[in-house]
Amino acid sequence: MATFLYKLGRLAFRRRHFVALIWVALLTLAGVGAASAPPAGTTSFSIPGTEAQKAFDLLEERFPGAAADGATARVVFKAPDGEKMTDPDNKAAVEKTVADLADGSEVASVADPYRGNAVSQDGTIAYASVKYDVSGMELEDSTKDALEDAAQQARDAGLTVEIGGDALQAVPHTGATEVIGIAVAAVVLVITFGSLVAAGLPLLTALIGVGIGVSSITALASALELGSTTSILAMMIGLAVGIDYALFIVSRYRAELAEGREREEAAGRAVGTAGSAVVFAGLTVVIALVGLAVVNIPMLTKMGIAAAGTVAIAVVIALTMVPALLGYAGRRVKPAGAKGKLLGRGRKSADQATERTEGAQPKANLGTRWARFVVRRPVAVLLLGVVGLGAAAVPAASLELGLPDDGSQPTSTTQRRAYDLLSEGFGPGFNGPLMVVVDAQGSDAPQQVFTDVSDEIKGLEDVMAVTPPQPNKGGDTATITVVPDSKPSSVATEDLVHAIRDAGGDIRADTGAETLVTGSTAMNIDVSQKLNDALLPYLVLVVGLAFLLLIVVFRSILVPLKAALGFLLSVMAALGAVVAVFQWGWLSGLMGVEETGPVMSMMPIFMVGVVFGLAMDYEVFLVTRMREAYVHGEKPDEAVVTGFKHGARVVTAAAVIMMAVFAGFIGSSESMVKMIGFGLAIAVFFDAFVVRMAIVPAVLALLGKRAWWLPKWLDRALPNVDVEGEGLRSLGDDKDEDRELVRT
Repeated sequence: MATFLYKLGRLAFRRRHFVALIWVALLTLAGVGAASAPPAGTTSFSIPGTEAQKAFDLLEERFPGAAADGATARVVFKAPDGEKMTDPDNKAAVEKTVADLADGSEVASVADPYRGNAVSQDGTIAYASVKYDVSGMELEDSTKDALEDAAQQARDAGLTVEIGGDALQAVPHTGATEVIGIAVAAVVLVITFGSLVAAGLPLLTALIGVGIGVSSITALASALELGSTTSILAMMIGLAVGIDYALFIVSRYRAELAEGREREEAAGRAVGTAGSAVVFAGLTVVIALVGLAVVNIPMLTKMGIAAAGTVAIAVVIALTMVPALLGYAGRRVKPAGAKGKLLGRGRKSADQATERTEGAQPKANLGTRWARFVVRRPVAVLLLGVVGLGAAAVPAASLELGLPDDGSQPTSTTQRRAYDLLSEGFGPGFNGPLMVVVDAQGSDAPQQVFTDVSDEIKGLEDVMAVTPPQPNKGGDTATITVVPDSKPSSVATEDLVHAIRDAGGDIRADTGAETLVTGSTAMNIDVSQKLNDALLPYLVLVVGLAFLLLIVVFRSILVPLKAALGFLLSVMAALGAVVAVFQWGWLSGLMGVEETGPVMSMMPIFMVGVVFGLAMDYEVFLVTRMREAYVHGEKPDEAVVTGFKHGARVVTAAAVIMMAVFAGFIGSSESMVKMIGFGLAIAVFFDAFVVRMAIVPAVLALLGKRAWWLPKWLDRALPNVDVEGEGLRSLGDDKDEDRELVRT
């Protein structure tokens, strides 16, 4: 592989005009496709194999034309202090609002609160339910404006009016902190390379890769039903890995220049060595993201595949466009140790100046000094790292899972204020009603079955209200709305869902009728359960495939095993931090978390996938340099020090950049994106600076030569991918035979 990538790097350097033209053309094509694509329609949130989804499908079949997936809105009214909603003036204002809402072209129905028993017992709060023919993402702007205008007219009449539901659903935005994250990455790159040109290359290539990926997702959003969150997550991951992959190749290019090689040769060797690590690091990320398909949640599968595609683009850009741009940059990219005009006006570094002093030894860099410290005290460093991560992981034992609803929205939003008003007037469970679907098609007395089911549910604990059964036209299926006494995300509500399903099993045994529970609350419960059940198989699949891949890369058994165990430590510590902030409320104000609650159900499995892939990046980049030194004859301890000497500074910069990019998404208005941004940022911190920088060298120092042990039969069976670039030695290392193609 190293030889192939070496030739690819030299070709891209030599044919830089052609390579640059191809990528610009692809970016333009993707941009045109995104601009001309129809707007994304409804995003189906189906959960195959769950009872909630089965009930939803049954509703569409037995209640045709009911627009089961149509948008809904709850217009909540509160009377002024000392008044009631039944007062003549207030009632007139509400009835006028209901009449105005019913005139909308996309409105399916509007329920009058005074006819539908939608006034609170104390008479201070009422609500009108609005049902639309299309989903919230498909609603016309004029329809949303009409909804807000009708509410404003009621406010002008003296009422407090808020709007809940998904009719006002908006595309989430990430906020200014995303730009701050990119700015931090730029500063780190400038400090690392000491040159604006060298620093700009990783940023430019990463932005082009993300531009192609996100534009492609936008162009396909309507056809593939991709949600807005899909492009945000693809941007988040693609930007982080894109900068990192380019950073490693540019850094290796500068190191090759420092050894006296001509620029084309240096570009080829940088792609042949660091590029090999990029390929395998990218493969681990892609495996982890595509592996999300095993959960069998279409939305999660699409998110994973879209992000994996963006990562694959980042890998190819790093292997081709980076060497092409290095050809354009020419002498403006300095060898390692030589400072550019920005820092030092082209003078040699202090280390190189010291080398010229007779009898003086160059001062060891920080990475070298740290590695020597760890090698001298491996047990203490190992224990400190493991105990520290274990302490950070303690909150994960209290992990509670759920999916966000209007109750997790900021208090500044009308959706959240409507949620609070409904809880105040009708109880906390009113915001998460359960819909029970009774299929009595196989029963001799459907009406009696409906009544029996309703009576059975009324006798269960934590039930506040049960509506009369509403049969379909055929009379063989009915819906029953159950209002829990507890809030949607509570354990009591989850127990109620299971209790109704257990009671349905007895009814089916007696009558042959099937009772199913659905609704957003039941769907959330089923999603959480499905994700929990899929976590272990997913972990085995992803870690197992990546473990085999790392055996091929490192030609070792213990190094990949150590990498996997270190990942488990970092991901558990990161989950603990997420629980502490988003569930317990620690530092919630600093993170912009206005409402604590259960952790998003997708968070554990998503973090396992993404963090594993990103963790292997640093493992591959750092440890391949150690193996390279070991293969070339250094002792195990010396190889660890050499790996840190050449790789610690770059890995540190890459980790800081990735943390900055992920942390930039903490400013998102979408709670899921905010949580993922924080979780990935803290996970990168734990994995890069505790696991890879402390635990990994400590374990390698303790293992010594055993770290690189591989059974002979397995060594013969494995393909030789030559990540270390050993095959490049046969190409010759005489720099006089190389010719410099770019003169500035």
